[in-house]
Amino acid sequence: MIVRIILILACSISGYAILYYTSEFNSHLIFKSIGGFIIGLLIALSVIRIEKEIRKLSLKVIVGGVAGMIVGLLIALIFGFGLNFVSKIRENQQVIPWIYLLITGIFGYLGLFLGSKKVEEFNFLNAEPKNNRDYRVLDTSVIIEGRIADICDSGFIEGELIVPRFVLNELQFLADSSDSMKRLRGRRGLDVLNHMQKSTNINIEIVEQDFPKIKGVDGKLVALAKQLGAKLLTNDYNLNKVAQLQGVRVLNVNELANAMKPVVLPGEQMTVKIMREGKESGQGVGYLDDGTMIIVDSGQKMLNMNVDVIVTSVLQTTAGRMIFSELKEAADKKK
Repeated sequence: MIVRIILILACSISGYAILYYTSEFNSHLIFKSIGGFIIGLLIALSVIRIEKEIRKLSLKVIVGGVAGMIVGLLIALIFGFGLNFVSKIRENQQVIPWIYLLITGIFGYLGLFLGSKKVEEFNFLNAEPKNNRDYRVLDTSVIIEGRIADICDSGFIEGELIVPRFVLNELQFLADSSDSMKRLRGRRGLDVLNHMQKSTNINIEIVEQDFPKIKGVDGKLVALAKQLGAKLLTNDYNLNKVAQLQGVRVLNVNELANAMKPVVLPGEQMTVKIMREGKESGQGVGYLDDGTMIIVDSGQKMLNMNVDVIVTSVLQTTAGRMIFSELKEAADKKK
């Protein structure tokens, strides 16, 4: 902010001084000087506006645009030289100056546009091979949930974790919300990020890249992951599907949790506490330590009791895994 204020003052004062000292002294000198002040102010504001837009672009796009513009200006210079040479031979006069200006503007713009759009095709601009980068972009939901911090502490995730600025802004917005639940979620997300930054196994990087034309954080996350060639770390089912449709690899924490649950096969014996009644008549419902639901046939009468059960079948659903069982006594009687 201080640098911008200095720039505005410098440009405004310079514009005032240039017209004041270069103009002849007359009654209109003060108005010309004020005009110079205004022109300098407008130039400073334009520079600040351009600087804000440039900050949204990646370094690779900026380098490509500058290189393309230089090539375009060189082509314009060669073209203008040839045009001037031909005009001298045929008509013995120079080409009108505004034609040079037009040629320079056209080729400069074309070079800038093509250089920024086609830079992705030049692999030498990458700091390292794309396949060697192992970036993972975090979304808001997986940060708030907090299990990702425990996974990082365990050492199963290493390398670069990317947190976009727009995700950080969303967490800050939630933390400042008047709604107590949203405020709690936002503060929890910020606490999780602070905890993860202290981990020695990973490196948290805040990226400023934004996509103003894309509405919604989910769409911006997918666009960023595609641009970086990164994987998307989430536990959001809808975001998972949208990202996969657009060719982005997704690491779903819920799928990891389901994969890490112990395998239970029909015929195994376990002990479970009946916590509540089931939907069907006579059923009781218990839970394993990892939250897996166990439905016990004829277990309703054993409410709040620890009982031995035999697994009869296992059902995998989108909500998780369900285990169906019967009382060990009933299974022994059947045998």
